[in-house]
Amino acid sequence: MSSYAIISVGGKQYRVREGERLLVDRLPHGEGTSFSPTVLLTGGGDAGPNLSPSSTVTARVVADVKGEKIRIGKYRPKNGYKKHTGFRASLSQIEIESIGGSKRAGGQVSKSGPAATTEPAVERVKGMPSEYEQLTVTEVKEQSSGWNRPMLEAALEYEQANAARKGALTALESALAAKEDN
Repeated sequence: MSSYAIISVGGKQYRVREGERLLVDRLPHGEGTSFSPTVLLTGGGDAGPNLSPSSTVTARVVADVKGEKIRIGKYRPKNGYKKHTGFRASLSQIEIESIGGSKRAGGQVSKSGPAATTEPAVERVKGMPSEYEQLTVTEVKEQSSGWNRPMLEAALEYEQANAARKGALTALESALAAKEDN
């Protein structure tokens, strides 16, 4: 028996397995982005259901689609009242990429976005300040004045290759210019 999870997306609950595709109410994430829905329960195998799940579920938005057209007709006899309207729901088709920590084989790389959960492996540039990857732009601005020239150049190289945060780039460039003037 394979593992499953019960997730909550858009106020509704779904029982899902890896690789499964389902239609849910339109999500704010764009097509191709990955996100982690709220996990309510996991189960499968011999262990039975886990009511306090610590595992995560990763899902990817495959497409934003419209649902089937629903026709609504109102009629009152003997009054001549007839009214017809219709409705098509805005839906998102999602695919469950992984349950727990394992990634499904053949999955696509997610786009970076506000809800992207998986980060690509990034090579560390030699000579960079310690813990630089976790620094915010304001922390980079504050701390860059105390760094030496090789550290600034390594941080700038990392920033240009990977993160490309405009504020951090300008802070590092201005700190390098200040070091050149001295």
